[in-house]
Amino acid sequence: MTPGAYSATSTAHAAAMKVVRDPAVALASAMDAEFTFQPVPSTRDSRPLMLIGPPGGGKTLTTAKLAARGVMAGHSVGVVTTDAKRAGAIEQLAAFTRVLKSGYFILGPEVEALEKECAEYCQAEHAIGVSSGTDALLVALMALGIGEGDEVICPSFTFFATAGCISRTGARPVFVDSLESSFNCDPEDIERKITPRTRAIIPVHLYGCCADMDPIMEIAERHGLAVIEDAAQAIGSEYNGRRAGSMGEIGCFSFFPTKNLGACGDGGLVTCRDAELAEKIRVLRVHGGAPKYYHGVIGGNFRLDALQAALIRPRLSRLDESSQQRAENAAAYTRLLTEAGLTEGPEPALRLPETPTSRHIYNQYTLRCNDPESRDALREFLAENQVASEIYYPIPLHLQKCFSSLEGKTGDLPIAEKLAGEVISIPVFAELEEEELCYVADRIEAFFKTS
Repeated sequence: MTPGAYSATSTAHAAAMKVVRDPAVALASAMDAEFTFQPVPSTRDSRPLMLIGPPGGGKTLTTAKLAARGVMAGHSVGVVTTDAKRAGAIEQLAAFTRVLKSGYFILGPEVEALEKECAEYCQAEHAIGVSSGTDALLVALMALGIGEGDEVICPSFTFFATAGCISRTGARPVFVDSLESSFNCDPEDIERKITPRTRAIIPVHLYGCCADMDPIMEIAERHGLAVIEDAAQAIGSEYNGRRAGSMGEIGCFSFFPTKNLGACGDGGLVTCRDAELAEKIRVLRVHGGAPKYYHGVIGGNFRLDALQAALIRPRLSRLDESSQQRAENAAAYTRLLTEAGLTEGPEPALRLPETPTSRHIYNQYTLRCNDPESRDALREFLAENQVASEIYYPIPLHLQKCFSSLEGKTGDLPIAEKLAGEVISIPVFAELEEEELCYVADRIEAFFKTS
C-alpha cells in the first residue's frame, strides 16, 4: 500500500470513528479494514506474520492453524514466541501444528500418549481421556453400574457437576457437610448418611486440596462402598504421599481452561487401578461400541479431542513447576495478609486457607470473610480496583432449586451454608508477577482498613 493510499483510507476511517461511540470498536474496525486477513498464498512469501494480544485471546491456536496451513502447502514454516511465562508455549504450537497436519482429531496417538503420561503422573495403573470433567464423573458412575434406586454420598459445598452426574444416572445424591479447616467433606457426616441403598462416596478435592482420604477409605471399606475421587481441581495434589486420583476405585479430572492443567476447551480424564474397569470405561466413552458399531451396552460420546490432548501434553511436563509457583504465590498472599494484621483476634477480618497433610496445588486461593455482606462488599471493591475475584460456590447444592425434591432446607448443613456466605477466591495463577500479588494484597488491606 502506498503512503498516499494509506493516508486517504485512514482519513475515511477517522471520519467513521466519530460516529462510533466506543473507541476500541472504532479502532478495531479501522484496523480490520487496513489489515485484511488473507489466505495463506500458494506461492512462497517471506514476509513474517505477527500476532499480538492479551492472554487467552487465541494467539496460540491461530498461529498453529496458520503454521499447519503453510506446512500442508509445502512451505518451510518457522514459529517464534516471546511467551516465556506460560508453561509449554512453544511445545503447544508444535503439537497443534502436528495434529492439524495429521488430520487425526478424535482419540488416536496423541490421546493414547497423554493417557500413558497422566497414568504415570497420577500414580494410577490406567488413565482414559474423556470429553470433560463432568463426563469423567458420569462415565465413572455408569461403569460402576450405579442407577435407579441407588444413593451416592457427596459434599454439598462443591461444583454442581458432582451431584448433577449422580442424578443423571437415576441415583439419588445424598449431601454431607464440610470441614471448616479444608472446605472438604466431613468424614463423620459421611458415616452418618450411609443407608442400605448407598453404593458409593464421591469426595471432592476442593480448590486443589485433597479430602481427608484415610477415614473416608476406611468407612468405604467397612460398608462395601466404591469411592470415586472428584479430582477436577486437584491434579498433582497429594495426601500422605499419594496422588489425587490414585486412592479410590476411580479418579476423575478436568482439563477445563481454568484448571492447573488446562486445555483450550473442554477435556477430562478418568484414572483407575482395575484393568477390567478401565476397559469398561473405554467402551462406554464410544457409545458402548466394542468393536465399532457393535453395542453390548449403552454408553455415550465421551471422547477426548486429539487437539486438546496435544495441548495438554507439554503443559503436563511442566505441571509441577507451575503448581509450585501457585503454592509460592499462595504463601506470599498468606504472609502479606498476615503482616497486614487482617488475620488476628477472635473475630479476624479474614480467615486464610489452611494446609493439611496434603500437598495443596492451589487451583484456587480462597479467603473467608466474616459475613456475606463484607464478602460481597470486598468483591465489589476489588472489581473497582481491577482485581478479579470469584465465589466458589454461593449456594450449597442441597439448597439448589433443581434438588428441591430431596427436601433439603436451610440449617441442614450449617458449615457448608456458612462457607457459601463467606468464601472469595483471588488470582493465584502461576504467571502473576510479584508487584501484582502485592497490589492485590494491598487492595484487600485497604478495604478492611477503611471499611
